[in-house]
Amino acid sequence: MTGQHGKFVWYELMTTDTKAAQTFYESVVGWSGSDAGMPGIEYTLFSAGDRQVAGLMTMPEGALEMKIPPAWLGYVAVDDVDATAAKLAADGGNVHRAPDDIPGVGRFAIVTDPHGAVFALFKGTSEAPAALEQMAPGNVGWHELMAGDLETAFPFYSSLFGWTKDQAMDMGDMGTYQIFAWNGTPIGGMMTKPKEVPSPYWLYYFNVEALDAAIERAKAGGGKIVLEPMEVPGGAWIVQCIDPQGALFALVAPRR
Repeated sequence: MTGQHGKFVWYELMTTDTKAAQTFYESVVGWSGSDAGMPGIEYTLFSAGDRQVAGLMTMPEGALEMKIPPAWLGYVAVDDVDATAAKLAADGGNVHRAPDDIPGVGRFAIVTDPHGAVFALFKGTSEAPAALEQMAPGNVGWHELMAGDLETAFPFYSSLFGWTKDQAMDMGDMGTYQIFAWNGTPIGGMMTKPKEVPSPYWLYYFNVEALDAAIERAKAGGGKIVLEPMEVPGGAWIVQCIDPQGALFALVAPRR
């Protein structure tokens, strides 16, 4: 995975009912799900057309007792998992699962930034296949961090992944929304979380062709809307939702 350092390359849903979740996301996003065939573990692969985009698995035993809800996890490619995890820890982050190997797939670590937002580091054992266009249907078009503190969060990620500042939008009382870029391409935004949000988190926006139809599919499948549809700069439309098992996700589309 040369030349990928700092790029989001995989997304994983850990949930309580994988069969129900598979049915839900196949309907809402348009993915197709298939068993990964990994020995000793049930792992579902979500694909958009012929490109694998995300994975699905049952939450680890004891997670709910620890008040850890179902959630999406983003994997960021790095040149060296061990070295990046060490740098992250030295810069104030925490390594929650030490670097480990997935046989035949790659090496990973589960980490948090200094304020507690969870993500993963990853380096594959082979070159990654050609990626989908960023806004292709079924891909993840945007990555958003509700940060503990934007002023310190951005330098942390910039140092770790080489992300650069793009546009900054004044959100009034909500503060600044800082768009960030990877290799010159805007891939997400971050802002200081509202006080009523209990902890920082990453949110992932799945591309759909039309927002209203996807919202209806989400509602029909038992999902809930937590932030009503809104138009964002550039003419796209977004909505934030919770799936039937309680995981937060978002949708983005070029039209209603």
